[in-house]
This record gives sequence, structure tokens and C-alpha cells, in this order.
Amino acid sequence: MSKSGREIELKLELEASAQDAIKRAGSIKGFTAGRAVTKTLQSIYFDTPDQALRKAKVSLRVRKSGRSWLQTAKLGTGVMGGLSSPIEAEHPVSGRALDFSVIEDPTVREKLTEIIGEAPLSECFETVMKRTTRQLTREADGTHIELAFDTGNILAGAGSQPLVELEMELKSGPSLALFEAAKALLDDIPFRFSPYSKAERGYRFAEGQEVEEHKPFFADKISFSAGISTELAFRDVLRSCLTQISENRLAVLASEDPEGPHQLRVGLRRLRSAFRLFRRVLNPATFAPLDQMARTIAGEAGALRDLDVLVDEIVAPLVDKAPPSLSFDALLADLNASRDKDIRTTLTDHLKSAEVNQFLLDLAAYTEGRGWLDPENFDQTTLLAQPIEAHASRALAKQWKKVLGYGKRLEELSIEERHDMRKAMKKMRYGIEFFGSLYPSDTVKPFLKRMKKLQDIFGYLNDVAMAESLPEKCKALEEKSMEATQAIGFVIGWHEAQCQAKWLHAKDYWDATRATPKFWT
Repeated sequence: MSKSGREIELKLELEASAQDAIKRAGSIKGFTAGRAVTKTLQSIYFDTPDQALRKAKVSLRVRKSGRSWLQTAKLGTGVMGGLSSPIEAEHPVSGRALDFSVIEDPTVREKLTEIIGEAPLSECFETVMKRTTRQLTREADGTHIELAFDTGNILAGAGSQPLVELEMELKSGPSLALFEAAKALLDDIPFRFSPYSKAERGYRFAEGQEVEEHKPFFADKISFSAGISTELAFRDVLRSCLTQISENRLAVLASEDPEGPHQLRVGLRRLRSAFRLFRRVLNPATFAPLDQMARTIAGEAGALRDLDVLVDEIVAPLVDKAPPSLSFDALLADLNASRDKDIRTTLTDHLKSAEVNQFLLDLAAYTEGRGWLDPENFDQTTLLAQPIEAHASRALAKQWKKVLGYGKRLEELSIEERHDMRKAMKKMRYGIEFFGSLYPSDTVKPFLKRMKKLQDIFGYLNDVAMAESLPEKCKALEEKSMEATQAIGFVIGWHEAQCQAKWLHAKDYWDATRATPKFWT
């Protein structure tokens, strides 16, 4: 039977053992589930020599299931937040070869012809998957979702690459139901939003690109096209934050690389900054729960990050600077034990929880489902539709005003106020990184360079404040060890001297930053 139309799928990646556990589970809260059906699917993907279809975000394949072959063309194959919504045209064919004559939708046929032209089509790679499907029906409203567990391999040349994926395809009902079903299904099982379609994974494997490991993930540069609406710009910022948060959640769980919790905290701070920089056009009631959970997780990631900095950047570098008679062994052993046993465990336990799964899926639903809309705000539509340039200039000017308020009293600021100024500068920097592509780079770079330099000073001041907390952090050890007490005293004294020297330059750097032209005006 032929089928044509737009499909909506949520694609998630799991560990194979986790997928097996979900498949064995019986009921799914809020849904009735049909019996499981398992099939082996062999899919062959085609493209031109210069990958014209891939470049146009189109996939073209034939798939064998049992003795039957099905040809599928998908237009718009990009994946955002795990969500994919391509136009799909499926038609039975007689064998492994393509047959455009069976395509009933003239729009699809014309689009393929336009992209391919006279170029030859050939097989690029294939996938062989064992697919287990179950039909889910939501008890409350009859929403129908097809759940598909895929386990298999991508094949190209003589090589193969394993692939484990969970697909949830909406058959009927609201698209946000996919995220609700995912929460009920996954509970506390960590997952990854699939960043690519199977076709894109196949291309990457055929090109020799390695499987992505769970490594610290740095946010990609955000770039807006001129005149894009404020709403679409906000959505793109959220997508960037969601990717950075979800990827670094797995990085923290996979290894003890200190960059993992650092980038996780950065992603969460970028998200919270985005809520504030776009606050004027949002319904604050809808983002408040997301903001609160982001704050909680950022606090836990920050506690680990702070201890990483304390050990690796404040204490350890002084081992070679201290007198030979001074030993840091007891102090470093105590700090490392605290980092590994207490702080890291608190963070990783939470990151493996159902609560964090819910947060990530709620954030994805908010991002892709226009969760910021306020039905009682009649001016919101106008604000969301305005070009991002107008909103960006206003948001940057407002944030700069906050920074300026602290800067005018720079020499009078208390330790706490210095910390508040540092946070205000961070929000300013994130805003510049969000909106910087809208302005000439030669006007953005000088200001951003000054901001980063000033942030470095305030960051070091914050690190020194952490060093001053060493006696409290190591109280039990201090009572037992004169060696540790002496080491703590040396660390605090050495960094306080450095701090005083750096603070003398802070006003100069601030004056230079204040005098640098404001590119958004």
C-alpha cells in the first residue's frame, strides 16, 4: 500500500542493555500497549556521486521486510532535539532497484527530479536492523504512537557500525504526546537525543567518521540570518542549549574529565541567560519550572566544577612553588576524596534520575512545541514576529546597564557584589555570543575581548574566595594534620598576593571595556 504525508518522530539513543530492559517492561503509565512485533529490515540508501540528495536533506531508500520491498523518499530529514518531521512518500516496488514511476505525489516526484537532474544514482550504504514495534494508545484521548526499537548495524564497504535507537512515531494526536510517552517509557534511563537520521549516520560512516563518544561538548556557534523573527531566534538558542546540556550530561556520566561538568554548567547557564535575555517576549510562568531545575542541576555541576578548579588550578600548581619542607599530599588526598565520593556522586546520581530525564524532555517539548506562548498576552504575537535585530539590541542594552551599575562602584564592591557583577558579565557575554552574528565581526570582537579579559580577573577572584574556604572544607583533616594546615596557609597566602596584584588592574580593564564602542547601539 502506498503512503504519502508528513511523519513526526522522536528519535532517542540508548545503551543496548537499557533498550532491552525497556522492551521487557510490561505496562507504560497512561498508555495501553499492543503486542510486540519483531521484523528484520534491510535498507539500501541511494544518492548521486556528489551527494545531491544529502545536501538537500532528502533520503531515498528501498527497504526489504520479509519478501516485500518498499521504496521511501523523505524530504526534510534534519533532526532537532531528537524530533524529525519529514515529508514521506512510500510505495511498494518489485525489488532492490528504485522505481520513480510508482511515486504518486507529483510534488515529491518533481522535487527528486529537480535535485537529481541527469546524475546517476547508486547505492551508498545500507542498514540491517532488527526492529521490534509496539502500538501505544493514550488512555486519556486515544493518541496513537508507534514505538520502534531498532538494533543493528550500518554497512558500508567491508565495514559495519552498530546502531541502537528508539523511534517514537506519532500516528495520531498532538506532537507533544511523544515527549509525554518518552517520560513514561524511560523513567530513569539516561538517553541521548539522536542528532542525526539513519541516512546521515550512514553517510558519516561511509566517509570514515568515527562513532561519537560521550565527550565534553562545546556549544556550536549560533548564527542567525538577517530578519529572522525573534521567536525563531529564541528557538534556535534553546536548541543549542538543549544539545549542550544533554550531551554533557552523558559526558559526566561516562568519565571523570573535568571539562564535562564545566560544559554542563555552561549549557545550563546559557539556558537561564536565554530565558532572561528573551524574557520580554515570553510567558514567564511556562519557563519557571525549567529555569528552577536548570538552577538546581547547575548548582550540583558547579559544586563539582568548583572543586575541580580548587584542586587542579588553585592547589596542585603550587606544589612546585612551595618550599621543599611543605607537603601537599594530605590536603590533595582529602580534596580528591571529597570530590570523588561526595560531590561527584551527588551530581551523577541526580543526572541518572527520572527527574532529569523529565527536565530534558520537557525542555525539548517547550522548544519544539512553542511552550513560551501566553494566551493572555495579546501583544506577544507582535513581539515574537519582530526581527531579532530589534530585540537583540534592546536585550544587550538592558544587560549592559546591569553590568554598568556594578562597574560604576567597582572600587567599593563587596566580595558578594563582585560575584554578582561577574554573573552579570557572564549573562552579557552569553548574550553577545547569542546575537553576535547579527553585527559586523570587527565591532563585536573588540568588545568581547575586553569582556573576556575582565571576566578572567573576576573569575580568578572567585577562585581565590574558594581557596579561602579551604579551612572549612578540610576541617576534620586540619585537626589531625599540621602538614595540611601549613599547606592551606601557603595556598591562601600565595593566591591572596596574586589577587591583590590582579585587582589593581581591574579598574584599568573596566575603564577600557567601558570605553570600547557598543556595537549594538
